[in-house]
Amino acid sequence: MAKGNISVNSENIFPIIKKWLYSDKDIFLRELVSNGCDAITKLKKLSNIGEATIGEDEKLKVEVIVDKEAKTLTVSDNGIGMTAEEIDKYINQIAFSGVSDFLEKYKEEDAKDGGGIIGHFGLGFYSAFMPAASVQIDSLSYKEGAKPARWFCDGGMEYELTEGTRETRGTDITLFIAEDSKEFLEEYTVRQVLNKYCAFLPVEIYLTVVKPKEEDQEDKDAQGEEKKPAEEPKPINDTTPLWMKSPKDCTDEEYKNFYTKVFMDFNEPLFWIHLNVDFPFNLKGILYFPKLNHEFATNEGQIKLYNNQVFVADNVKEVIPEFLMLLKGTIDCPDLPLNVSRSFLQNDGYVKKISAHITKKVADKLCDLFKNEREKFNLYWDDINMFIKYGCIRDEKFYDKVKDIMIYKDLDGNFITLKDYIGDKEDKTVYYVSDVNQQAQYIKMFKEQGQNAVIMPTLIDTHYMSFIEGKENGVKFMRIDSDVSQSLTDDSSKPDEENKELCELFKKNLNKDDLKIEVKALKDSDIPAIMTLSEQSRRMQEIYRSYGQQFAGMSSMFHDEYTLVLNSNNSLIKKVSSMREDTQKMVCEHVYDLAMLCNKPLDADAMTKFVERSNKLLEKII
Repeated sequence: MAKGNISVNSENIFPIIKKWLYSDKDIFLRELVSNGCDAITKLKKLSNIGEATIGEDEKLKVEVIVDKEAKTLTVSDNGIGMTAEEIDKYINQIAFSGVSDFLEKYKEEDAKDGGGIIGHFGLGFYSAFMPAASVQIDSLSYKEGAKPARWFCDGGMEYELTEGTRETRGTDITLFIAEDSKEFLEEYTVRQVLNKYCAFLPVEIYLTVVKPKEEDQEDKDAQGEEKKPAEEPKPINDTTPLWMKSPKDCTDEEYKNFYTKVFMDFNEPLFWIHLNVDFPFNLKGILYFPKLNHEFATNEGQIKLYNNQVFVADNVKEVIPEFLMLLKGTIDCPDLPLNVSRSFLQNDGYVKKISAHITKKVADKLCDLFKNEREKFNLYWDDINMFIKYGCIRDEKFYDKVKDIMIYKDLDGNFITLKDYIGDKEDKTVYYVSDVNQQAQYIKMFKEQGQNAVIMPTLIDTHYMSFIEGKENGVKFMRIDSDVSQSLTDDSSKPDEENKELCELFKKNLNKDDLKIEVKALKDSDIPAIMTLSEQSRRMQEIYRSYGQQFAGMSSMFHDEYTLVLNSNNSLIKKVSSMREDTQKMVCEHVYDLAMLCNKPLDADAMTKFVERSNKLLEKII
């Protein structure tokens, strides 16, 4: 028997491991299971070159055994195993010094990142002490004539290394679970953790729950009576996830089933991109485009990051471009340095290349759809346009790749590009509609005069239009109610003096001295007046409001700049100056409210007055 001390510049490293990594306490199971998989992978390699023997009927596997009665959790593998000398080397020296270096090197940096260590690869075996009061290793090496070895440590600085009793090749790591970690003796918890981290490991993983003696005897008695054969245990993982296959070998049905299984989303994805890169870096994965809600702020995707089929984290924005977080998918990149802090990843050139490649593949897929399956692209647009617009705003290289395939739905429901809308016109003004129902009157006027506009109904459109105006020289977006287009007016106009008198009459009856009023001869004589609203002030309000509560107050800096445009071709406007005073006041107020209603809903007080006034006007007609 050999005893020893683990030397480190700290009285006890284990409380540091427990405390510092507490937020990711369940990570220990990933580390131990993936270590077991590594041991089996190494055995296979040795077997292939004739240096190790695997039994003909031997099933290579990692088994996780929960024994609630004994208060133990064991991770068992039948891989290469270890000799006493190897345990001393890899556990007492290399592994522990690795943990020590890891803690020292990244403790300060990780504190700055707000606890954002990704992966904890390299922590390995010593993560076992996160839930355990003590840990025991039982191992038998594949080497001929090797003796079994046992290592035990109770969480202090001393360990014991003795001859063990294991009779078959492989390693058992037994965790004697501490009082504050009893959840890891529950089958549900352990199964959940295994599903989270180990669902796609390349070696079969089994979960075994040891039943208390009384329950076990009852089960045996019941089985004896019914004489039912015991069910063959099934692995909890899929050893060959879809992203590891070649795209040409995958069917649409497989892609859809994989999506449902991994993301528990029973809505079919719109389409997907299968990443399969071997050079200049190793990258595999599948990105799915789900159906997105129209409220941009509520959407949240899920990109799962893997390292050699081991789950690392969700939504690691240092590796996955931020705008792609609206998608759902799996990315497996074994070359990433996942044992380091987020700030390292942010500044790592290799990581940036991977991120840029993913962005390029997404842009290529969208361009391919546009060129070769335009009908499908149009069909998907309502669901994917927010994601693409957000991508353009966040990533200029992405915009440069997709700018020619950005489409807009027009007033007839057709999908057109910006180039289609502007054509060869010198005037690059793009008229748009943000609310089809609210702006129905303006739409009617536009269509009657052969004018077109595009539909821009979502929150992100306000930001996107400003972005396009900055990128495309001369392009200017104007909401359909922000100005009166020249094509909507005719050349007939009253003398300026008459127009001035009409404006003053309305100001007086409306009691709104600061209201801007214009008189124009609209081609549609049925409309007495329309309300226009300054594009700039309204857009700035919307932008600040979209940033959330902390910026909402700033939107008040930009007042609504309304202009009441009176239609000199309308019979009611022609007669208003000759009406009796009381009727004139009601008509002016009613014309104002009708114009405002086509722009936005009236507030409660204004609506009450509008209804009362409507009734009085009907009485006058009678």
